[in-house]
Amino acid sequence: MAEPIENFYAVIPAGGIGSRLWPLSRADAPKFLHDLTGSGQTLLRDTWDRLEPLAGRDRIAVVTGRAHRAAVEKELPGIPDKNVILESEPRDSAAAIGLAAAILVRREPDVIIGSFAADHVIRGTRLFDHAVRQAVAVAAAGYICTIGIPPVEPSVGFGYIQKGDELDVEGAPEAAYVARFVEKPNLETAREYFADRSFLWNAGMFISRADVLLGEISENQPHLYAGLMDLADAWDDRDARGPAVDRIWPTITKIAIDYAVAEPAAEKGRLAVIPGHFEWDDVGDFASLAKLNSHGRKNDLAILGENARVLVDASSGIVVSQTHRVISVIGVKDIVIVDTEDALLVTTSEHAQRVKGVVDALKLTGQGDVL
Repeated sequence: MAEPIENFYAVIPAGGIGSRLWPLSRADAPKFLHDLTGSGQTLLRDTWDRLEPLAGRDRIAVVTGRAHRAAVEKELPGIPDKNVILESEPRDSAAAIGLAAAILVRREPDVIIGSFAADHVIRGTRLFDHAVRQAVAVAAAGYICTIGIPPVEPSVGFGYIQKGDELDVEGAPEAAYVARFVEKPNLETAREYFADRSFLWNAGMFISRADVLLGEISENQPHLYAGLMDLADAWDDRDARGPAVDRIWPTITKIAIDYAVAEPAAEKGRLAVIPGHFEWDDVGDFASLAKLNSHGRKNDLAILGENARVLVDASSGIVVSQTHRVISVIGVKDIVIVDTEDALLVTTSEHAQRVKGVVDALKLTGQGDVL
């Protein structure tokens, strides 16, 4: 078994509710705390298990909300207290990853960090390891590096990264400059990207020297940088940390790391990409969840839920059951049924992305008790 990577620290941002997976994913039980693949453990634990051989169990930090601390520590028994970084409220990915970088660089000035979401599904651990080790080599050379996934279909559900010229870095034979980022395309454009083969799915993984990442934040978002550094100054002082978070965190700029770091770095020739040849999915909606659990058989009905009681006749899609109700599905294609004690969702795979709109409507109508 390969040794952990020298100077490497893994960071797991564990935030976000996963509103397109409502009513399964809730504020008190977000996506990363569910077993969505039948592995027998949560997505968070799966992520930890992938990263432990690369970083070592004492060199993985989790950034999560205060409300989820107990659940995270239950899932990851033995995680050092200093490696649980708590947000008082969500401020998006640049704040979460930037704070981890600011804290870790004070402990280890030469540290290289890698950020990997807590709620993604990855299959092919050896290929994942290979991509991360290449990305760390690129980061050690002074670049910010991301890992992009070669598309397996013309998807409209992901953003894309276009590869540019090859980048000559020892230990990273597949490295290339990032030419540009593109937002989620329409279907016609996605087909063009798929045919082009220079486009990769943006999997939201970033690997960099912590000081390089912070330098990019300083250039592009100076107010965010100042707040993160003030927080990091107080972080390892237990008496000072709480008051500092309460005072500074609400003022922190809310922005995604793609906009604060990745896109500006690409424009300056400071961002590289490694293709990741492993299976990856961000489980962004119930359509992707159905695909993951039907094992490629389009005419199957995937069933999730302990003690689920589902009768199936000539149907496909997915049923998620958290109750003891009998659910009978007859003669329907690409159905999505999610049955919980206090909410029922019925839609189709085609409209799975619209579930977020239901969550927004429930907020507007004051029905937050089911969120």
